[in-house]
Amino acid sequence: MRAMHLPQTRLDGTPFADGELDEKALLIVNVASRCGLAPQYTGLEALQKRFGSERFTVLGVPCNQFAGQEPGTPEEIQSFCSATYGTTFPLAAKTDVNGVRQDPLYRELTAFPDAAGEAGEVQWNFEKFLLDGAHNIVARFRPTVEPESDEVIAAIERVLA
Repeated sequence: MRAMHLPQTRLDGTPFADGELDEKALLIVNVASRCGLAPQYTGLEALQKRFGSERFTVLGVPCNQFAGQEPGTPEEIQSFCSATYGTTFPLAAKTDVNGVRQDPLYRELTAFPDAAGEAGEVQWNFEKFLLDGAHNIVARFRPTVEPESDEVIAAIERVLA
């Protein structure tokens, strides 16, 4: 199996610790502080608290490609997330999820179809991709799917079973 191109750098510029994301199921979400969907941070944190363990984590990936809704510095983004939503899940460095500078991770993720069978570019902030512990993509949820929806929770439970 080929290795998934997971983020190597945290939002603060430090590297993820060796093995920190290995063998964990991941819910990878492109996030933006100034987006109307930012209240989804609450649901993402609830998933982190409910399922976060040695076997699962939410991984936020800040992105400023959608209407400039994540313009802040790493410090501003981190402060907003922790102060406003109490987030504890890791945030990767700001990343392009579409276009000519698309991160290799998102090249792989966007090839995976959603429940309607549609693959392709990330549509907006808060698009979610679920990876199993071997980092195979198992589900894709479009931005308006709430983190604590039955379909997301059921998919996480299947991966962790």
